[in-house]
Amino acid sequence: MRPLVILRPEPGAGKTAERAAEMGLKARIIPLFVPQAVDWDAPAPDRFDALLLTSANAARLAGERLADYRTLPTYAVGRATAQALEEAGFAQVIAGDGNGTAIARRIAADGHGHVLHLAGQTVAPIDAGALRIDRIAVYEMLRTGDDRVAERLEPDSVLLVHSPRAGEVLAELAGPEQRAYLHLIAISPAALAACGSGWASARTPDKPDDERMLALALRLCE
Repeated sequence: MRPLVILRPEPGAGKTAERAAEMGLKARIIPLFVPQAVDWDAPAPDRFDALLLTSANAARLAGERLADYRTLPTYAVGRATAQALEEAGFAQVIAGDGNGTAIARRIAADGHGHVLHLAGQTVAPIDAGALRIDRIAVYEMLRTGDDRVAERLEPDSVLLVHSPRAGEVLAELAGPEQRAYLHLIAISPAALAACGSGWASARTPDKPDDERMLALALRLCE
């Protein structure tokens, strides 16, 4: 069985590893980043029609002021983000299983116009369409400083890449010769493109979520 390597930061990495274990896969966690909260100024909730989060880390790291927005219609990209919001006290969260652009279309279709987007400092592009989206960074991703990551990747491993930024770092760490012996599963086409070329194989799920990534990994690892 091919080794499975999870490159995402905690706590998401641990949850992915748990899901992998339930599927009979043995995974190693080698995070490329660690999330850290940043100071931010919380605007008045009455300025907005809706709240959007595209990352569970935003819900975990936004701090006490996140509660100010519980009265707003709330949207999330992915079930994990929705669950983090629910754990933060948001009673009704509309979760989309696509990307930021897909949820933006849903928000517009629901009749909202001005949206507060709490996110990280690096965000995948969103086609806002007719929406006005005010984005505020509430966390940042810091490199772990482990420059020996590439040395720890066994040949024929299957690597899970959960973000374009992780793809960029992986491309920086793994040279052309090593790439030829490593398999990639990236959460989105953008994340896959960031990894560059020359890998033994590279693919993305039909929708950007952890479960679909692991379904692909199961086929590759067997």
